[in-house]
Amino acid sequence: MTDENQGETPDQAPGSDLNLKEMTDPNAAEESFDHDVGEAMAKDVEAIYDIPVQISAVLGRSTMQVSQLLKLGRGAVVELDRKVGEAIDIYVNNRLVARGEVVVVEDKLGVTMTEIIKSDRS
Repeated sequence: MTDENQGETPDQAPGSDLNLKEMTDPNAAEESFDHDVGEAMAKDVEAIYDIPVQISAVLGRSTMQVSQLLKLGRGAVVELDRKVGEAIDIYVNNRLVARGEVVVVEDKLGVTMTEIIKSDRS
């Protein structure tokens, strides 16, 4: 054994940080990399967990004049631009992020996300 190979384990490639398993199994090095990156990313993401965000579920919209609004009373029905069963929009900090459906959970209303909206960050 030469000086440059001293200190390396038998399953480690000479002059490399990769061991022989990683060299012969292309997924082994990738799994190791993904695990390390995943841990680092999880620690970075933890820093934003306590940031509050505003979530809005929009059932529909309607436009009316102020005079019409003032005439509304208890039990008045305001027609929205959506049909029954049509997906509702889910906004996070006034940005459309998903569409979903209204559900009842025990005695409260909730929203189930059915589609994630990918938007350009420009």
